[in-house]
Amino acid sequence: MQYRLYPKDAQIQALKVQLGEACRLYNAALQERRGAYKHAGLSLTYYDQATQLKAIRAAGDLALANFSASQDVLRRVDKTFKAFFRRVKAGAAQPGYPRFKSRKRFDSYTFPSWGDGCRLTDAGRLYLQGVGHLKVKWHRPLEGQIKTVTVKRQAGQWFVGFSIEYEGEALPGTDAQVGIDVGLTDFATLSTGETIPNPRYYRKAQARLRIAQRRVARRTRGGANRRKAVVLLQKAHAHVQNQRADFHHKTSRTLVETYGVIAVEDLNVKGLASGMLAKSVNDAGWSAFINKLDYKAAEAGRQLVCVNPRGTSQTCLCGAEVHKTLAQRWHECPACGLSAARDHVSAQRILGLGLSLLDLT
Repeated sequence: MQYRLYPKDAQIQALKVQLGEACRLYNAALQERRGAYKHAGLSLTYYDQATQLKAIRAAGDLALANFSASQDVLRRVDKTFKAFFRRVKAGAAQPGYPRFKSRKRFDSYTFPSWGDGCRLTDAGRLYLQGVGHLKVKWHRPLEGQIKTVTVKRQAGQWFVGFSIEYEGEALPGTDAQVGIDVGLTDFATLSTGETIPNPRYYRKAQARLRIAQRRVARRTRGGANRRKAVVLLQKAHAHVQNQRADFHHKTSRTLVETYGVIAVEDLNVKGLASGMLAKSVNDAGWSAFINKLDYKAAEAGRQLVCVNPRGTSQTCLCGAEVHKTLAQRWHECPACGLSAARDHVSAQRILGLGLSLLDLT
């Protein structure tokens, strides 16, 4: 759960110092790992580096105020290397070796234990070690047990994210079932025949984004005006991102409240986003939508089932194969005579496959 922070000028400077120190520690840990392997053939672990923290802080070489936050930075480095080796083992063409981070791109640090360097005051302020008491915009109640606190800088603004553990409240039971076929013409088509229009937020904002990008390109590198232009560009992108997230939240909430069983395709969105339709696929944000649908369904006691997408758009409800190109948007089955919209038939097919996996057919 994320909330907006309103720090004073002195607190902004303190936050920037803390972020800068976290970035410096991250790069130093990365350099130590690279050097140890290059010169001695040693692969350092998180524990090898964490045991040095007390001595580093005692020598005054690290100004990151909270010790646990320093440990979390080292865990972030460790996760980065583990992800790299996992991609190498999987045979990825470009596994992506961990890189150093610029202070401009290192935008968050975490307090991994609630109460250790972070707490809430009776006045509703958030205390962060090394920063002070910060004003927070509480747009919704903070309920549950707080586990971690993450401070984030985004488009010139500051936010705090709480990871919270709480008991989900199951919604009243319903026998309604639905299959969902996501697409680009319509964002989604339901097995009931209902369609959800595709908002296309990025495409609608392209003119505004182009202007903001040109403003950045025309400023002198390293100048104050360029930094201001970059912030404006970041705000434009953040606005599109917020619009898309709001649409996903509202749509997934409506589906979870309406249906007890929801079937979706287990799509390889990353593969689809690397082709000729990359811009449209990324603009739709199917992965983010399905992730939201997943945890909302789990919280509400609903069943979400993912089915193999292979052949869902090329098979009729009667089981006959009806091959269609991407441009063909109407389904005509020569075997049973079914004539319907392609996406509607696919959604019904997805629902059937989902129910068969749940043994509810």
